[in-house]
Amino acid sequence: MIHSKRTCLAALAATLAWPAAMAQAPAGKAPIRIGEINSYSAIPQFTQPYRQGWQLAVEEINQAGGLLGRPVEVIARDDAGKPEEALRHAVELTAKEKVDVLAGGFLSNVGLALADHAQKNKRLFVASEPLTDAIVWEKGNRYTFRLRASTYMQSAMLVEEAAKLPAKRWATIAPNYEYGQSAVASFKELLKAKRPDVEFVSEQWPALGKLEAGTTLAATMQSRPEAIFNVTFGADLARLVREGNQRGIFPKTPVVSLLSGEPEYLDVLKDETPRGWIVTGYPWDQIDAREHASFAANYLRRFGENPKLGSVVGYATMQAIFAAINRAKSVDNEKLVSAMRGLKFSSPFGPVEFRAIDQQSTMGAYVGKLDVRGGKGTMVEWRYADGKNFLPSDAYVKARRPAAAMK
Repeated sequence: MIHSKRTCLAALAATLAWPAAMAQAPAGKAPIRIGEINSYSAIPQFTQPYRQGWQLAVEEINQAGGLLGRPVEVIARDDAGKPEEALRHAVELTAKEKVDVLAGGFLSNVGLALADHAQKNKRLFVASEPLTDAIVWEKGNRYTFRLRASTYMQSAMLVEEAAKLPAKRWATIAPNYEYGQSAVASFKELLKAKRPDVEFVSEQWPALGKLEAGTTLAATMQSRPEAIFNVTFGADLARLVREGNQRGIFPKTPVVSLLSGEPEYLDVLKDETPRGWIVTGYPWDQIDAREHASFAANYLRRFGENPKLGSVVGYATMQAIFAAINRAKSVDNEKLVSAMRGLKFSSPFGPVEFRAIDQQSTMGAYVGKLDVRGGKGTMVEWRYADGKNFLPSDAYVKARRPAAAMK
C-alpha cells in the first residue's frame, strides 16, 4: 500500500439495531447477530464516528447479499465507560439476544471485563479499540482478538522517533488505569532498550477525566525533564495542552504523545494544537491509498462528513468479523476462533492479519508531527507504520501470554 504525504450522544439504554442496513439482505432467513458494546455516551467524540463506521460496513454487506445467505444485524449497547455495565450487557446479549459474536469496547478496563466474559462463555469477542497489552498477553484468552495497534505497538512506533531526540531526562503523564499504565511501561522498556542513557525523572498519574493540568504540569516540570511522554486523551488532553501553552511549556519542551494526532482530538484543539509534538494519529485528508479513498468517499456520501479514526475502527471491526464468518462458513464459535487465527482481510489502512500466537492484528498507525494549518490542527511529516513491523517476538509473547490461551 502506498501513502503520499499530502455532541454528546444520549445513553443508549435500548437496542440500537440498524434496520435500514438489512433492506437488501436476504429475506426470510434468520439474521447473523453481532452484539456490539461501547462507551457511546461516555466518549462520543470517538464512538459516534465508530458507530457510523460499523453501520456503513453492515449496510454494504447486506446490500451485497449478507453472509452465508443471511442478513447481518448488529445489536448495540452503551456501557457508559463502566466495566460493570459492559458485563451486564454482555450477559444479556449472550443469553437473551443469542448473538453469534461480541464486539467493541473502548476503555481498556472495559475491554478486559468483556474478554473475561468471552472466555467464561466461550463466545468470540473482537475487541475493537481497547489498547492494553494485557488483553492479548497476561489476560489473553482463546476467544478474544484485538484489532487496533496495542500500547506496545504504538509505543514502539513512537520510540523510533523519541530515540532520535537529544533528551536524556524524560517525564511521563498518563491516566491512572490499565491503558495508561500499559503505555508507560512499554514506552519506558522500549526507549531504554534503544537509549540506555535515558532516565525517567517524573511520573504523573492523574485520574481518567479528572486531570488538574496546572498541578500536573507543575509537578512534571519541577523535575526538569528534557522531554515528555504523554498518554492523556479527550478532555484531559485539551486541558493539558491549554495549560502547557499558557505556561510556555509547549512547544519549548519536546513531547511524544500517543493518539494525539487523531482528528477526534485535533478537532477540539483547533489552533491550540501544539506544534512539533511527535504523535500517532490519522491524517485522513492526506492519504491517497486506494482502499482508504474508497472508504472515505463512501463514508462522506453516507453521513455527510469526513471519517475520523473511530470511523475506520468501527468499519474494520465488522470487516474482520465478516471475513472470519466467510472463512469459517459458520457462526459456530470454535470454528470462528480457528478462522480468526491467521485471518487476513482488507481494511481502509490496507491488508491486516490476526497473528495466531497472541490474536493481535497487524493494523498499523500513522506517525508524524503536529502543526497548525488554516487555524486547525493537522499531522505533517507523517508515515504509515505497518503494525507487523512493531509486534514483539514469539518468545516475548510466550513469556507473557498464558499457555492455555494459545491452544
